[in-house]
This record gives sequence, structure tokens and C-alpha cells, in this order.
Amino acid sequence: MTDDLRRGSIAILDYGSQYTQLIARRVREQGVYAEVFPCDAPRETIHQHEPRGIILSGGPNSIYDEGAPQLPAYLAAAGFPVLGICYGMQALTHALGGRVAPSDHREYGSATILTSPDSLTDGLPEHMAVWMSHGDRIEQLPEGFAPLARSENSPYAAIGDTARRLYGVQFHPEVVHTPQGVDLLRNFVFGICGCTAKWSPLAFIEDSIEQIRARVGGERVMLALSGGVDSAVAGALLQRAIGDQLIAVFVNTGLLRRDEAGEVVRIFRGERGMNLSAVDATEDFLGALEGVTEPEAKRKVIGRLFIDVFSAEARHLASEGVRFLAQGTIYPDVIESAASSKSSKVIKSHHNVGGLPPDLNFELVEPLRDLFKDEVRAVGTALGLPDALVWRQPFPGPGLAVRCLGPITWDRLETLRHADAIFREELDLAGLLRHGTSQAFAVLLPVKSVGVMGDNRTYEEVIALRAVTTDDFMTADWSRLPFDLLARASSRIVNEVHGVNRVVYDVTSKPPGTIEWE
Repeated sequence: MTDDLRRGSIAILDYGSQYTQLIARRVREQGVYAEVFPCDAPRETIHQHEPRGIILSGGPNSIYDEGAPQLPAYLAAAGFPVLGICYGMQALTHALGGRVAPSDHREYGSATILTSPDSLTDGLPEHMAVWMSHGDRIEQLPEGFAPLARSENSPYAAIGDTARRLYGVQFHPEVVHTPQGVDLLRNFVFGICGCTAKWSPLAFIEDSIEQIRARVGGERVMLALSGGVDSAVAGALLQRAIGDQLIAVFVNTGLLRRDEAGEVVRIFRGERGMNLSAVDATEDFLGALEGVTEPEAKRKVIGRLFIDVFSAEARHLASEGVRFLAQGTIYPDVIESAASSKSSKVIKSHHNVGGLPPDLNFELVEPLRDLFKDEVRAVGTALGLPDALVWRQPFPGPGLAVRCLGPITWDRLETLRHADAIFREELDLAGLLRHGTSQAFAVLLPVKSVGVMGDNRTYEEVIALRAVTTDDFMTADWSRLPFDLLARASSRIVNEVHGVNRVVYDVTSKPPGTIEWE
């Protein structure tokens, strides 16, 4: 992405909050580009795109603890508007001479604040519902600051130094539990920072095409196409930019959902005319997974074999002069794959193609690495991809291997595929697949239960149905699906799917559970 789209953006310094990515998403939803940096990033890194303002995220530390991350020394005198959120507010206060101390009454969850008139609170209700999550509070304001809001347990729920355009809020405006939080962020971004809305899917597409062509020139590019949303949108964007210079490689592991492998080939080769190499490695993966039941062992087997199969295809293409490897890395992958600061933790390892042999010295092209998932979907729609693909629900990299608990066999995979298709079909018919659930699927359990079908006693396997709703996939609640929908899905699965005689519904939220079962 060019500096022009980044210029005039909002820089977010990450102090380790689980909501840091959400702050960036909320700002971008206003049409303003926002980028996350480590809280200890050097000044030149922060300033390279000429941001119009800085937001300091929350974090798990106490500002007065030994080794706790502090406000960068250059920031207080930098002249930028600054908004500190929760820990970010405390870091700003501490650095400017105020006092932060443990609170006798910690605030976690919903609270009501009483606001005072200011440019930050312009248009907000006097009594405003917010989401608190803190054990410390400000007891003395820095010089020049005034209180802008208070709660029952916090006299300084929001503060500001209007002259220097420095602000802090003790609550989290970025979460849905603060209904007017987006309005507060909008006041900061536009009213205080003076940003201009120029971030949009069409602007991103035009900019990316220019960048891809300048980077690649006349060379060919190999794309790792999984059939998921991210790689599909990356492929459509690359195809628009360089046409037949793109060669997509799709590896069918045999672990996809029903009809997905054929759909990938039909859409990209048949409908879009993409140069697609489809490799059917089903037998290889089933053979490698024979007897493997431990979840992490499954992941490692699949990961190693995928690299071997993909490397063979990549080596062939490299021998023909292909220099570039493209993949659908998106912004959460970039942030989560490496801890963004000393205050945050690695959440997951990078899930795109990695570990290729060192002799395959491809140059990496990641056209979506600046986008969040919702932005990827918007770009996909603007590129003309079908809704069925753009709005496909998240699917784990190891595929159905993590939803087929216990041993992996072709028969058990087919059982799971059939049950999963029925469940998703019933959700779709009820209008709940896209709008009522964030992720929904079936799980095949490695246990059997007694049942009665006709006059016969059965002893067959169990299907668990899982559906969750979430905004950010960091937390999730189980979907309160209509009982009649669950009854129809259960009846169809038991009657239509061979080898299943019982269906259960998972009512566990995240936390304490996870969205997937393995």
C-alpha cells in the first residue's frame, strides 16, 4: 500500500490489550486508515506515514509496577493529539506527573458515566453506558488536565488537556458494550485529529493494483490458493492486476467440507479463467494420518505434508522461472504471528505457507496484509467474487481433521461432511448462516451411544453441533438457535447420515471453551 493511503492516519501503540486490533477496526470503519505499532516502537517508525493522531491501547499491567511499559519519551512533546484508553490513559497520566494507584473498588463490566461538555464528548449523552476493565485508577491529574467524565467508582473516567489535545478514557470505547464508543472515537479522529475519510475498498484495490504491477513487473507469481476467503480475495486481486502472470496452486488434502474442492476449481478455473494447478493429495494425507489421534500431532502431520506437496509444485514452477510467492496473509495474522510488543503475547503461529525449502528463494507478495477480515470481504465483493465465497465462514487450516475427533478415516470424514452440510443447509434456509451465526459446524465425536432405530438396537457415533456469535473471535457466545431448527437438523442427521444415532448441541462460550473442539 502506498504512503498516500497511509498518510494522515491514526497510529495505535499496543500495550498488550486483547482489544488493540478492535481499536484499529473501529477507526478504519470511519474511512480512516489505522495501523498498530508496538508501544516501544521508535519515533521514526511511528512518524513514517505522518499520522494525524495517536491512540494508546489498554494493557494487563499496572503502570507503577517494575518493568511496566511506559509512554515513549518523545510522545508527550511530539505535538500529536493523543487518546489513551484504560492503561494507555494511565501511562499518559503517569508520564505527565499525575498519580495512578490501585483502586479500592475495581471496575469490570458495564458501568454508567456522567460526561462533561468537550470536543471529545461532543454529542454524547450525559449519562453514558460504558465497558470498564481496570483495577487501578487516577487519583491526581497532571497539570493542565480536567475531568471530562466520572463514574461511581472513578472520579476521572475521562480526562483531557484541550490545549495540548491530550485525552484519556478509563473505559473501552472500541467494544460493542460501549454503545456510543464509536461516536467518541469519531470525535477524536475527525474533530480533534482532523483526519479525512479516504480509506475504502475501491481505493485499496486501485492502490494495490498499482503496487503489485510495480513490484512484479513482467514476472510470474505463484499463489497458494486454499479456497478460503483470504486466499480467494488475494487471488482475485492479483488476477486483476497481472492476469495470466498469476499461477494458482490448490492442494486438495481431502479434509475440506462437502463439495469445496470442486467449487474452488469451478469458480477460479471455470468461471474466472484463472491459471490454476489443482493437486489432489487426498490419499497422501489419509495415509499420513492413519493411526494419529492426538490433536497437535494431527496438525503437525498435516502441516509437514502440506509443505512437502506444495514444495514439489513450487520447485517445478521455480524451475520455470517463477520468482514470487503470493499468499492471503491478513493484518490479524501479521499482529498475532509475532508479539507486537514486549507487553503482548504471541497468540498463534503463522498459518499461511511457511517452511519452504531454503533453495526456493521466492520473493513474498502479500497484498492483503494491511486488511482485517471484514475489509477483506468488502474488497472481495468489490472484485466481483460470489457471496457464497466472500461470506464463507472461517475454516481451520488443518481442515476437518480438527473436527473429526479420534482416528481419521475416509468413512468418518464422509460422515462428518454429510452432517456438517445438513446443519449448514438448515441454518442457510433459516437465514442464520450469514447473519445469525459467526461460525457454525459439526463435530464427529470418537464415542458411541446406544440408540433404537425401528425395532433394532444401534450402537453408533455422536455428532456435536457448534454455532457461535462473535464480533472479533477473541471471545464468543454460543448461538441461541431456535429449537425447531435444531430439531430439524438433528432429525435429518440421524435419518440421513449413516453411522450416527445421536446429536448434541454445544452451549459453551469462549472463554472458558474455544470455538473449535481441537
